[in-house]
Amino acid sequence: MPEENPAGVVYGLITIAALMAAESGRHETYPDTIASAAIAAVLYWIAHAYAELLGRRLATRERLTGRTLWRAFLHDWAIVRGAAIPLLTLLLAWALGAAQQTAVTAALWSAVASLIAFELVAGIRSRAGRASTGPGEPVLEMGVGIAMGVAVIALKIVLH
Repeated sequence: MPEENPAGVVYGLITIAALMAAESGRHETYPDTIASAAIAAVLYWIAHAYAELLGRRLATRERLTGRTLWRAFLHDWAIVRGAAIPLLTLLLAWALGAAQQTAVTAALWSAVASLIAFELVAGIRSRAGRASTGPGEPVLEMGVGIAMGVAVIALKIVLH
């Protein structure tokens, strides 16, 4: 999990997982599927960075400069890094000759597994160097990660 802007990684991961859930192999070709996911990731990155910056400027009366815009884009680049997890899974499945619908499903599951793994890492890090609080805390942490994954899978089920 990247130390700088881990929330952006999670946003990117969830965004592309939701797209994959909606997609489910509906495009006719791998390049179309990959292009639509990549364009969505970049659009979400730019929109998120811009919205955060504009919101800050409205609240603080900060001026827009090339430097502040660049910093916002750099900070939120983590969104694209998070989106890369399911996109790389999609590319790998294509390279291995998987059917497109199978590859989209694998990309979706890679996102779900990543969400659960990130929650596990966050839980382990939060307990480092302190006394155990009992089994309830890890169960809650894993439950939240699983719930996010189930929500993405539910989107796929509802849309198809």
